[in-house]
Amino acid sequence: MSAILATQGPIPLTMSSREIAELTGRRHDNVMPICRSLRESGVCPEIQETPWTNTQNGQTYMECRLSKRDSLVLIARLSPEFTALVVDRWQELEAQAAPALPRTMAQALRLAADQLEQIELQRAQLEEAAPKVEYVDRYVAANGAKGFRQVAKLLRANEHEFRAFLQEEKVMYRLGGEWTAYQSHIDAGRFVVRSGVATATEHAFNVTKFTPKGVEWVAGLWGRHQARKAQGGPQA
Repeated sequence: MSAILATQGPIPLTMSSREIAELTGRRHDNVMPICRSLRESGVCPEIQETPWTNTQNGQTYMECRLSKRDSLVLIARLSPEFTALVVDRWQELEAQAAPALPRTMAQALRLAADQLEQIELQRAQLEEAAPKVEYVDRYVAANGAKGFRQVAKLLRANEHEFRAFLQEEKVMYRLGGEWTAYQSHIDAGRFVVRSGVATATEHAFNVTKFTPKGVEWVAGLWGRHQARKAQGGPQA
């Protein structure tokens, strides 16, 4: 259960698919399908889609946010000759995000006080999460798949909030009235899909359940989400 105990770090740097399109001279509507393909194939499962508002016409469109690794994979698909431009841009982003060193004793003391306050907050959150971690550990030690409601109860999570979280994190989605997992997570062994036929109606159905491995994995995601929410940071 090391994942759920991970401490909260700085907000990760990302680059938008729109910026990559501008750097490579490509149309953004041609870049988005490649981003989605990389995500759905499991090559870059962490790619996130977020809304973007055009300040000129007020219209909202979708764009993708990519990590350094995923942006380089994308650029290799688009235009290998433009890789250097993206590498240069990442160096600029990382330089801007580098923490400034204190120049005076007052600044150093303030930085130390802020870090101590952050450590105390994280310690309190870990103590609060300890019973939940122990409970999940006991379950994962046993065999058997769990349904959505069982996992929500296991994590003591509000079902509505937990379902929205799984959608936002691109873990599960609704397909034909049934909730199913993205194929990359099924391939990773986090879910199992079982088929059946309703006795009364003879209607065929599929049920997607978390494997023990999937329960442990999603517990880590949910724990980090709860920590970010408690600290007032981005939750997605």
